[in-house]
Amino acid sequence: MLANCSTPLLGLSDTAVIGRSGTTAELGAIALGALLFSFLYWGFGFLRMGTTGFAARADGEQDEAEVRAAILRAFLLSLVLASALLLLQRPLIDVALALFGASDNVETLTAEYFGWRIWGAPAALALYALMGLFIGLGHTRWILLVQLSLNGLNIVLDIFFAGVLGWGVHGIALGTALAEWLALVLALALALHLLRVRHQDSEPFLVWKRLRDRARWRQTVTANGDIMLRTLLMLSAFAWFTNQGARFGDLTLAANHILLQFISFSAFFLDGYAHAVEPLVGRAMGGRRIDILRTAARRSTHLAAATAGLLSLAVLLAGGWAIAGLTAIEAVRSEAIRYLPYAAAYVLLSFAAFQLDGIFIGAGWTRAMRNASLAAVAAFLLTAMVLVPAFGNGGLWLAFIAYVVYRALTLGAHLPALLRQWRGIAT
Repeated sequence: MLANCSTPLLGLSDTAVIGRSGTTAELGAIALGALLFSFLYWGFGFLRMGTTGFAARADGEQDEAEVRAAILRAFLLSLVLASALLLLQRPLIDVALALFGASDNVETLTAEYFGWRIWGAPAALALYALMGLFIGLGHTRWILLVQLSLNGLNIVLDIFFAGVLGWGVHGIALGTALAEWLALVLALALALHLLRVRHQDSEPFLVWKRLRDRARWRQTVTANGDIMLRTLLMLSAFAWFTNQGARFGDLTLAANHILLQFISFSAFFLDGYAHAVEPLVGRAMGGRRIDILRTAARRSTHLAAATAGLLSLAVLLAGGWAIAGLTAIEAVRSEAIRYLPYAAAYVLLSFAAFQLDGIFIGAGWTRAMRNASLAAVAAFLLTAMVLVPAFGNGGLWLAFIAYVVYRALTLGAHLPALLRQWRGIAT
């Protein structure tokens, strides 16, 4: 949980430094730039989620060689995908900016931010794979160490490059990219140590023979493809929300972006419970211990619901103070405070979607996740088409709140079938 709630500090530190030292246009550029990298990086979040499921199930089956094969597949895949991002960076930013309705000044600054930060892509994607390994094997303290190192470096470098040297948007991007590379070095060292300690099987440490197994690669690619589509659909909802805010003007764009930082912080915090369930579900499936799974899923969901209530209350009570800390622009502060209750409502209702995600990721039911996400996004867009014209940015927030409820309902509809499969495995 601590590791996950530290993740949004990347966005918070970027926003705070520019919010205190930059202009509204620069803050808007950070908002769009952060969104673009959410698409690029979260879109490849299957490198983390898929690795967690495969590693946990192999661990439950006591197949250490397959644990190593799972991380090698994910690591190789991350390098291929990162190389593609670097090669396609110019068309990616051109297409992305063409889809948004921001001002010319914001778009120019966003392109500058993107051009610098993209060089951290190989490190960021490889970190996803390594985080999946640590979660799948239950080494959450190491995740915390890597995340705190990443975020601490990012904060220091942001302040130095943008605050001290005055490099603005490109200083923020450079600081984040350098922090990602340094964190990767630490994560690689920890992973190699962990796998060498666990290497007590008869197969070589580098299981190249298993990497030639086409059936395993097909299974990996299929599962990761489902998760990628699910994630891209989810991010498309966030992108649509941000783009609609941009169409209301730079002020609304900046205010909504600040409120999304609260949602992001709360989401990663709540996702800690889901991440705790993922390896338990995977090991239960591999070891046929469904009794452990049911207990863990029930208790973690109860805790997540209580935590969501506390986080929502914190957003309401301390949100004004936090907004003032994130930006010195009075107009942006007033606009963000106006819509603060909507962000609190979103946080309160979001826990169920995260918990169900954790259960389905651990079980490997990726197709159900993909189909549920498609249905939820479609329902969200239909709701927004009704509410936005009638209520403006308030209607946009209402539709966004409905979206997180749709996510839980559509995924929960697949739960009975998954429970039937669990009973079959247990017997």
